Order: sequence, then structure tokens, then C-alpha cells
Amino acid sequence: MTKKSEKIVNFLRETVAQYNFRGLVLGVSGGLDSAVVLALLVKAFDRDKIKCFILPERDSPKDSVKDAVFVCKYFGVEYEIKNITKILRALGIYKYYPPAFFVPWKVKENFAKKRWQKYKEKGNPFEFDIEGIEDEEFLKGISYYRAKHRVRMVYLYKEAERRNYAVVGTTNKTEFLTGLYVKWGDDSTDIEPILHLYKTQVYELAKELNVPEKIIMKPASPDLIPGIGDEEIFGLDYSTLDRILDKLLNNKSLDGEDPEKVKLVKRLYQIGKKRNSLRNVSMVDDLYGT
Repeated sequence: MTKKSEKIVNFLRETVAQYNFRGLVLGVSGGLDSAVVLALLVKAFDRDKIKCFILPERDSPKDSVKDAVFVCKYFGVEYEIKNITKILRALGIYKYYPPAFFVPWKVKENFAKKRWQKYKEKGNPFEFDIEGIEDEEFLKGISYYRAKHRVRMVYLYKEAERRNYAVVGTTNKTEFLTGLYVKWGDDSTDIEPILHLYKTQVYELAKELNVPEKIIMKPASPDLIPGIGDEEIFGLDYSTLDRILDKLLNNKSLDGEDPEKVKLVKRLYQIGKKRNSLRNVSMVDDLYGT
């Protein structure tokens, strides 16, 4: 192991021991981040202490399930596929949009992209829910997509708590700093082993850990909106985004960077700060009489 992966493995072992967890639960999406986290888990623990869940729903790309199964089999871990469509239907989520069982994936993708482009004419759709927008259709879409992540996390905790297992997260530093996560969804975990790594560093770690090439080469996506990937949401490639983010955080010179891209990254960073500050606003001091 390299020093980077060894440090994370030690962190995982120490945390599990400190809190007396008997094992770990991981949601596997078929994407890079969950594959890297799984690779770290199998280095840190015996495979019988790792339980993976694949949680598709009505609108999930078929390839995501196939890739998730492939990753679990590749690393030799036990997994279950639990379709959460019935849960989401019971919540009334699918009433927002018409039935899509027999609609080709390409049609769903084109529909989502057209809506995305429509809102891009007004600004950056990624910013609207933080800055605020009076648009019922847009807000309905936010509720529609984010409910899926939150249901997944409820299911993972249901499975983890009956075993006294820890729920392991897959959020990376770039996502956290820019707010590209679902509050009380994929950010709600017990352990976050790659939260200190930019996405570009996760790619590097994936190669060190021998994550399959097909997963490394797969376009990054938050699995929220059909056909809309991370870099389209950001309006930047990860290499540029991470480089400028790192310079901003460490007060490095931005000479040589495109001024417009710097402005964009600064806005994304402010979005992340606002989202993080809204994670749990409370008057906690009053609880303790201070």
C-alpha cells in the first residue's frame, strides 16, 4: 500500500474499533467513489465484515446496476440488490412525473437535458436551490431527485443498525466544498474515508488500488438527473476545478488561471459554504443554558 491508502486504512480500522462497530455497510452505485471506498474496505477488513447494497429505482440507468454488481464481484464482497421504486411510489414521488417504465433511456436523457438547458438560460441551475428561485417546476424536480438519495440512506441505516455496522460514505472533497451532495442523503454517514481527497486525487487512488479501468473511465455523475454528469453541472472539468479550488483554499497565486473560471469556482465554493452552513441551524446553546 502507498502511504495515502495506508493512512485511510488505519483510519478505518481505528474508527471501527473506537466505536465498537462489528462491520460496515456500503451503498455501491457503480461509480468511481464507491468503488474506491470498497477497495479501501477490503484492504482494511475481512470481507465477511463488509455488506454492500445496490439500490436502484425506476429511473436508474441499467448500466449503473451492472457496474455496481461488477464492482462487488470484482472485490469479492457480499451484496444485495434492493429496488427502492415501491418505497418512492408510496411517498408519491413518481406522481411528479409520468410513468417511465417503458420509456427508452435516451428519451429520459433528452427530456432532462432540455430542462437543464432551459434553466441554464436563467443562470446556473446548480445555484438556484441555494440562492433561491420562485419556480414550482424546478423545486418539484429538486424534491423528486433528492428523495431518492434520502431513501437510500434510510435503507442503509436500517441494514447497518440491525447488525451494529457503520454506514460508510463516499463523498469526496470536491463534492463537499462545492455542495454537490444531497443534504441528509449521501452526506449522512458514520465514516467518510475519502472526504479529504479532491476528485482528481480519488482518480489517482483508484489506479493505486487497482480499481477496474472501466469504472475509472466512466463519466462521473451524481445519479440524480438522467444524462447530466458532474462536469456539466459544474461547467468545468475536474482537473481545472480541483486546481483552482486548491489555490483558493491555500492562498496560492491564481496568475495564469482563466479569470472567468476563477469566478465560477469562487461561486461554486460559496454555494458549498452555504449548503454546509445549512446542515443543522439551531440554538443549541440554549439547550445547555449558555
